[in-house]
Amino acid sequence: MTSLSVTPAMQDALAWLDDQSATMVAMVERWAHQPSGSWYDDGLAAMGAIVRDAFAELGGTYEAVEAAPGQTVTDAGEAVAIRYGPIHRFTQRTHAPRRVLLTGHLDTVYPEHSPFTRCRWLDDTTLNGPGVADMKGGLIVMLHALKAFEHTPLAQGVGWEVLVSSDEEIGSIGSGPALDAGAGRAHIGLTYEPALADGTLAGARKGSGNFTLVVDGRSAHAGREFEAGRNAVWQLARAIDALYALNGQRPGVTVNPAVIHGGSANNVVPARALCRFNIRVRDADEQAWAEAELARLVDRLNGEDGFRATLHGGFYRPPKVLSPANRALFDLVGRCGETLGVPIAVRDTGGCCEGNNLAAAGLPNVDTLGVRGGHIHSHDEFVLVDSFAERAKLSFLILCAFAQGEMDAALAATPDTAPAATKPEARR
Repeated sequence: MTSLSVTPAMQDALAWLDDQSATMVAMVERWAHQPSGSWYDDGLAAMGAIVRDAFAELGGTYEAVEAAPGQTVTDAGEAVAIRYGPIHRFTQRTHAPRRVLLTGHLDTVYPEHSPFTRCRWLDDTTLNGPGVADMKGGLIVMLHALKAFEHTPLAQGVGWEVLVSSDEEIGSIGSGPALDAGAGRAHIGLTYEPALADGTLAGARKGSGNFTLVVDGRSAHAGREFEAGRNAVWQLARAIDALYALNGQRPGVTVNPAVIHGGSANNVVPARALCRFNIRVRDADEQAWAEAELARLVDRLNGEDGFRATLHGGFYRPPKVLSPANRALFDLVGRCGETLGVPIAVRDTGGCCEGNNLAAAGLPNVDTLGVRGGHIHSHDEFVLVDSFAERAKLSFLILCAFAQGEMDAALAATPDTAPAATKPEARR
């Protein structure tokens, strides 16, 4: 692996990013103090305004993209329509010969009334706070990498598009179509989920499906007319057992029954019960197998007297399988890390994110280019503050290498699996 050639202009930009470290840390403290849970509309609107103002300094074009409508199932088993917050889209030089899509999200897992709302220093290099790593810190890394890049001559040959969503933590259902469309306009994708504390990046990712199984039976008095009832809780329990039995039947498939609701009073045969569950798969074959097993289970339940089963949900995060072009992109990231003296390790993971969506749309991407941190999705979430400048410099070098044509051969070599924008004729 060889290091990249660094021009004087690139060297100046790298030095500038080092100087911005304290600014980035102060910024993440302010941003973390604005709650923005996935279902907190006012908080998401306030955080969206903060991000709009910050990214406006890049001088590009801004557009609020309406999210696609979605559906959820209430605890009572009723399917209801829901709407998600807008996707914030920033663009610059959209007709440039080389184009990159950068993605991130405003929302956190911490709800509106969470007690976890403030930052605190654990030591001189470790900041604890809501979203400091996932991913307000990542958005700040993205912003500063683009700022540095825009001040180099190389920027004129690269168009970029930034998509910042409001629903990543709940599956990107509303922002999914915008991610697909953005992937079709780009040659590579960069996403700013946090790296591990040691800097390791995520490689291939499992796909994830979220489902709700609703079982309807028949209500009756548990004493007078027990035999006339059809116990939905019992039937659901049998279904959950069947779901769990899918574990171990395929090496990469895991099924996790997670939440159950059902019944009312002890003297009433319950007429409805539901289970929310998650399935993880490594590839399209495992996904197809899991979907077929679910269909068979629902058919069996519906074939039993007095019961009706309804399955909601689906695989909204397809598996992320690394294409040759994606592996070449990881190699390029490794070269950028070597140039900085930062070793880059990659490992596959069962977690998923927007990188799954981009890969499913054919876009080679790296999706853990944010800060180094850990304990995300808990009140122990932390960021290692020395990683702000380090990770901004890494993304800056990726952009510069991309501008210099480092990825052209790899993208042209896989025309059948790459989106239209990556094919040779689309770059002319």
